[in-house]
Amino acid sequence: MSDVFSVARSIRATIDGCFNMLVLKLVSFFLLGVFFSYYLGLSCTLTTLAVALKVLLTLKWAVKKYNQSGMSIPKLFQETVRKYPNKTCFIYENKTWTFQEVDLITNAIGNFFNEAGLGKGSVVALVMENRPELVFYWLGLGKIGAIGALINFNLREKSLLHCIQAAQAQGIVFSEEMTPAIAEISQDIPKSCLMYYMSSVACPIPGVISLDPLLEKSPTYKPPEPLTKFTDRLFYVYTSGTTGLPKAAIITHSRYYYMASAINMFLRITPEDVLYNALPLYHTAGGIIGTGQALLWGTTVVVKKKFSASRFWDDCIQYNCTAAQYIGEICRYLIAQPVKLADKQHRVRVMFGNGLQPGLWEDFQARFGVNIMGEFYGATEGNCNIINFDNTIGACGFTSVIAPFMYPVTLIKVDSEPGELVGRIVTGDPLRQFDGYVSKDATDKKVARDVFKKGDLAFLTGDTFRWRGENVSTFEVETTISKIIGLSSEGRAGMAAIMDPESKINLADLHKALHHSLPPYSRPLFIRLLDQAADTTGTHKLKKTTLQAEGFNPNVVKDRLFYMNTKLAQYESLTKSVYEDICKQKIRM
Repeated sequence: MSDVFSVARSIRATIDGCFNMLVLKLVSFFLLGVFFSYYLGLSCTLTTLAVALKVLLTLKWAVKKYNQSGMSIPKLFQETVRKYPNKTCFIYENKTWTFQEVDLITNAIGNFFNEAGLGKGSVVALVMENRPELVFYWLGLGKIGAIGALINFNLREKSLLHCIQAAQAQGIVFSEEMTPAIAEISQDIPKSCLMYYMSSVACPIPGVISLDPLLEKSPTYKPPEPLTKFTDRLFYVYTSGTTGLPKAAIITHSRYYYMASAINMFLRITPEDVLYNALPLYHTAGGIIGTGQALLWGTTVVVKKKFSASRFWDDCIQYNCTAAQYIGEICRYLIAQPVKLADKQHRVRVMFGNGLQPGLWEDFQARFGVNIMGEFYGATEGNCNIINFDNTIGACGFTSVIAPFMYPVTLIKVDSEPGELVGRIVTGDPLRQFDGYVSKDATDKKVARDVFKKGDLAFLTGDTFRWRGENVSTFEVETTISKIIGLSSEGRAGMAAIMDPESKINLADLHKALHHSLPPYSRPLFIRLLDQAADTTGTHKLKKTTLQAEGFNPNVVKDRLFYMNTKLAQYESLTKSVYEDICKQKIRM
């Protein structure tokens, strides 16, 4: 195999030459004075555009080269290991792994599953809490061409079983803390699907194989890797909209490379950096963009079991972190913490993620002293991703009216009805194609035809709802509540409105059932019990827009309102005084 780093240097040298010519043409274009001020004001500065074009061209040429040479993420990781064998790769709860150690562990995993009869295209569901071992398993499986399905460890019962079945898994690897969840569905798992227990002791579930002793005997030499294309499947990440159970989105080698490398190049993450990653490794942000900084570029990554607002900056100081990730409400949670010395004693110079509210941006940087906030927009399976790498407050990226052909993401004017972001699909271009889901039916539903011109295809981003950084299916919430109480309900993770004209709902029983059936981020924080029929649609569903507009304000809502008292783990009456305390953040949800 050719030296990947030499290839990369060659690619960049070529790009630099082409880039300089491109810049000269762009400068000439601007000097002509053709709508000079118009273009600068409407899109971005010339410098920003130039940087974006340079990164985009570098990525496009690299992916094309790797496509032709049969490259894979495991092979790229091998080059990183050769360059930084004794450097720390991952840190987790004060335990460290060097790049060489990760390589040997993943070799053992690959060899074990190869001997077990799994090979290219085989799927193994990985169910464990946040820990580097999740990366070790999918990387080890990737070395033999097998595919890891990264399961959300918060899922239970129907949702958990669905994700395993949706991936068409031939094996399941689960950690000790996930035993109760797997036990609940074990009778519904086909006998042909082997179950492996990450422990040296016997598993209480019959027929499960204890894995740790077997891995200790597995050889650590490089496992046999099949012929691989850069566009082959690497692993599955689950995503869901608002209308159904999670879907297994296909992550190819090229997609993993593109997503992790774009962040690396735009925000100039280096091997000298230490990245703080408290995000779920089964999702894109933590599991691809975060881990990719280590596997592809040699950055040390600190993995946390879970996010803690009170420990965030203390951890960054302890591990000497210079970069950190955020998602969803993390920045709001951090700024809501009491002011302390650690707020500016850390060395974090850059943070990146999505969901930073524009109104918090300046206050966040002023308080915590983070120079660059790399806000981006993108979907796990999408092909229209954008990033703000020049710290423009409130922006999640930019579009270019000067060279739109380079990256065709377009803003269009729509009427007052809801619109949708779409990405033009270019088959054969790893950066513009839509890899879709394991389910062909789910894939077809996300593709629109004849959008910009006759015969073209476009990816539909859809309408997703996220809470605490997780995808929430309101369909699942509604279905679960209806199953529990046998009544009609509407709502999302924030509030569930339930018809209860005869006051039959037992909130204690409802809470217990929801706690058992739904992950924490999907459980309703507010309950509204309707005493009489509310406005309904033509299909006899409650009008969500009316309910959403009224919210949980007892000064407006005349129905019975309840809120989740997280300290006591129970629903309690939402009075006017409680409402005021919630609004003043004296009570935190």
